[in-house]
Order: sequence, then structure tokens, then C-alpha cells
Amino acid sequence: MSWTKTQPRPFPAAQLMALGVATAFTTIFLLARRPSLPPERWLQALAITTVFALLAWRARGVDWSGALAGAAVAFIFTARGPALIPNIFLVLLLVFGLTLAATRVGRTRKQELRTAEPLSGRSASQVMANLGVAALLAALAPANWAVLALAALAEVAADTCSSEIGMAVPGKTILITTGKPVPPGTDGGISLRGTAAAVVAAALVALSGNILGLVSGRQAAIVLGAGFFGTLTDSVFGAVLERRGWLTNDLVNLLSTAVAAGMAWAVMQ
Repeated sequence: MSWTKTQPRPFPAAQLMALGVATAFTTIFLLARRPSLPPERWLQALAITTVFALLAWRARGVDWSGALAGAAVAFIFTARGPALIPNIFLVLLLVFGLTLAATRVGRTRKQELRTAEPLSGRSASQVMANLGVAALLAALAPANWAVLALAALAEVAADTCSSEIGMAVPGKTILITTGKPVPPGTDGGISLRGTAAAVVAAALVALSGNILGLVSGRQAAIVLGAGFFGTLTDSVFGAVLERRGWLTNDLVNLLSTAVAAGMAWAVMQ
């Protein structure tokens, strides 16, 4: 149910498709924003995101394809704002730090459960499944886009921290649809500690957005609620659809971030 869950790596075609989507989003953003930003701003954004991608790759948070996809997303976030390092990019850094830290917690136990993330890091398809919705919102910049993008990012942080902490810390895990006990790491499984971690992670994303001036206090509450709702939706999708093989983990993650953004949009109306 998270972007760090161990699964067989998708075929290379999936990575090429994800990189193609990342390229398309970047192109859309460039076409929309090129007239309003000077060339030096593009160069600054490119330099910052290149460093970010290299550091993420060196930290084994992503593989080479994930680094390229992450760079595209980071570029959109960085070039979106007027400052050298825009606030939305700082939130992206927070999400990356939270998910990377949660992945490393209890790694020995996760290896025993066979749910540990591969040491090579996340692939392009995993990166775009989790960050694609937020990137597209930042590229198109519809009304209240920051609230919607933050809701999607809150879902990513909450879902990953929920599943990773839930697997790392011993405790009862139940299937969200039936309430029956299941092994940790089961698609659709939730635990008390994992749920608490999800709330904390979503709250940190919402709070950071408020502190950085991206959203108001009321909007931060919407981000928190929408992000957590998206995480619960992810668990339901995992229990009903992923366990039956009807959806892949990447598609579940993509739909869940879209649900979080959609929930934020609905509440804002």
C-alpha cells in the first residue's frame, strides 16, 4: 500500500512510460511558464534539481530511473516559485526525508517479513505514481493548486509512513475491509501504530505548508484531512483491488493521491 513496498520490479517499459509522463509534465510546464520567467531562473531550477536528484540517488532513495523522474518533478516545483528555493520544493524535501527515514526504520524486521524496499531505491514508475498528481497540479496551476498538491503530498507521506512503521513495529494488523488479523505488509492491512504514523506524517506536511505560507490554517486542516483520507482509500484499494491482482501497487498509489487531491478540491468548493 506504499511506494516503498517490496514487489517485483516492473518491466522496463513501465519505467520508460513513467519517464515519458515526467517529460510530458515538464514540457507542459515549460510551455505555460516560459514567457514569464527569465532564462537564468530556469538554469537555477535545473541546477538545484540536479543536485537533489544526485543526492537522492546517492542516498539510495531512488534508482537511476527514479532519479530522472524525481528531477523532473523537482524541476517543476523549483521553477514554479519566484524564490531561489520555493516553498513547495521545501515541502517536497520534507516528504522525501520522511519517507526515506520511515523506510530505514526496522529494516531487519522488514527483511525477515520480506517487505523491505530493494537497496536500489524507488523506480521511475514508483516516483511518478506517488508524485505525478502533485507535479501535474503544479504544472497546470489551477485555482488553489498549492492546497491540492499538498494534499497529494500529504497522502504520500502518510501512506508510506503508515505502512513502513506498521511493518517495523510489532503489533496487531487487520484488514481494513473485514477487521480480520493479517500478516504485516498485507495489502489493505492497517495497524494502530501505522495509523498514528499516518496522521503525524500528514500533519507535518500540512503544518509545513502553513509555516511556509503556502496555505492558511483552514487550508492546512483540509490538507491533513484529505491526505489521511487518501491513505485510508489506499488501504481499501489494496484490500479490494490489489489483493485480487486487479490493480498494481503503482496504480493504487496514483489513484490514492488523486483521491486526496480530489477530496481537498471538494471541501474547498
